[in-house]
Amino acid sequence: MTDKTSLADPSVGTGPSSELDTPVEATALTRPRPGRNGGPKGGKRKRPPEPAPVAVRPIAQPARLKKRHWGLLASFVLMVLVPLVATAFYLWTVASDQYMSTTGFTVRSQESGGATELLGGLAQFAGGTIASDSDILYEFIQSQEMVEAVDAKLDLRAHYTGPWPGDWAFALWPDASVEDLVWYWQRIVGISYDGGTGLIEVQAMGFVPEVARAVASAILSESQDRINALNNQAREDAMRYARDDLDQAIARLKSAREALTRFRTRTRIVDPAADIQGRMGVMNNLQQQLAEALIDYDLLRGTTSDSDPRLTKAQQRIDVIRDRIRIERQTFTSDNTDTGAVGEDYPTLIAEFESLNVDLQYAEETYRAALTALQVARDDAARQSRYLATYIKPTLAQEAEYPQRGILTGLAGLFLLLLWSICALIYYSIRDRS
Repeated sequence: MTDKTSLADPSVGTGPSSELDTPVEATALTRPRPGRNGGPKGGKRKRPPEPAPVAVRPIAQPARLKKRHWGLLASFVLMVLVPLVATAFYLWTVASDQYMSTTGFTVRSQESGGATELLGGLAQFAGGTIASDSDILYEFIQSQEMVEAVDAKLDLRAHYTGPWPGDWAFALWPDASVEDLVWYWQRIVGISYDGGTGLIEVQAMGFVPEVARAVASAILSESQDRINALNNQAREDAMRYARDDLDQAIARLKSAREALTRFRTRTRIVDPAADIQGRMGVMNNLQQQLAEALIDYDLLRGTTSDSDPRLTKAQQRIDVIRDRIRIERQTFTSDNTDTGAVGEDYPTLIAEFESLNVDLQYAEETYRAALTALQVARDDAARQSRYLATYIKPTLAQEAEYPQRGILTGLAGLFLLLLWSICALIYYSIRDRS
């Protein structure tokens, strides 16, 4: 009887002489194909086609290091391990200890900040910016002027070139120029600035704790001097602007008074308003006299004849009063020949006088405001409106915090490993394409 396993798996032999790499042929019975009448066609069994032989590969041998593997390992040693060991050796045995001193300060003002804050808010809303004193100090501490000032006080080159040439990575070379010293200043001085609060914190490093504190103190002193200079400049500007405004106000006041004097000289009228009131009084008096004369005339006419000389006299008086009233009325709208203002009527004179009077009043108000502003500027100049408030005095370190050897060694190893990996990937990509 035939084994089912041998029929299903051709890799299993049927006798003791079968080998592993020789395929075994297997047969299977198939159903006869039905004929037209439903019975088997021909009545014979048909054998299926023989399957293709299956080749089994031999077992893989253990992996061995080849020449390319040794080259990759050698490149790892040369590019990663050797530079990393050299870096660690330099940091832990050659690099000099560095001490850090910290100081913090801000700029305070005695002036009221309401208007300044309002202007600052409007400027930020409109997209503009207003530089504050803290912003100026932040840029000043990093400038060449600050480096030169501190170098003149402490001789930075003499201290920071001491470890040279042994500690060439952290020391300053002796023949460094001013630009080199400014570049080295960015390494030994760190500054942090909070624009919202205006707080400035400065950290200075040195190979000796006392030198680090001296550098921080020099930065603090130079910052105070710069604030004083800005304060003095603001005082001088305020005084100069106040004096200029006062001079302009005085010139405007003199011009207004001279114009009013020329008007009075030309028109012989001190005050047109008072003059017109006097003329109106004369008109009212004439009107009253005319009314009385008319009444007297009517009384005489009722009691005397037309040829009575008193009636003629009363009529003459009435005519004279009417002529005088007409003349007085003409002086309001016609040329004032009696006052010397020929060709000018009273409405024009009054309008000119009012204009000159308004100019005079404005000049007087401007003069008083300029005089007050000058006095306020003098009062502000008498006291210091801005000063440097130190909230952290320069500290004296007891332990060296720099260089951070562990962190620098770890970063050096990480970058060396990344560099080696990139070079290896580039090499193999080129090798595979060639």
